[in-house]
Amino acid sequence: MILNLTNEVFCSFVFYAVLSLIKMFALAVLTGQVRLRKKAFANPEDALRHGDLKLCRTDPDVERCRRAHRNDMECVYPFLFLGVLYCFLDPSPSIARIHFRIFFLARLLHTMAYLFALKAPTRSLAYTLGQIPCFSMALKILINVASYW
Repeated sequence: MILNLTNEVFCSFVFYAVLSLIKMFALAVLTGQVRLRKKAFANPEDALRHGDLKLCRTDPDVERCRRAHRNDMECVYPFLFLGVLYCFLDPSPSIARIHFRIFFLARLLHTMAYLFALKAPTRSLAYTLGQIPCFSMALKILINVASYW
């Protein structure tokens, strides 16, 4: 199957979806790097490999990275599903791009707020802002398929 790169909405979605996934991958790598730096391993075999079973422990910085990554999984995966369905509805390219861009930028801000422990309510506002385009896309999808129910 060849990707249809003439569909402006789909290309915009793919751009922001891939950026979101790259950010998630970066968080996973960062979590591993923080584990190594802080010598806080999740599994006994990893702790033993690095010198001591006592290194099998939790660390607040590692846990902060893990929570940020988990929150991304809770938000980015639904965005990917909704975004693909939304693209099938032939929305306005500029409106679709706004949805995708707001989602990505909100998730980026959410990650920064998590990792750098920015003052509340920065993180929760970023989370809410990122949910608005998802809710909007879900509503548009439901409206378009409601007649088939």
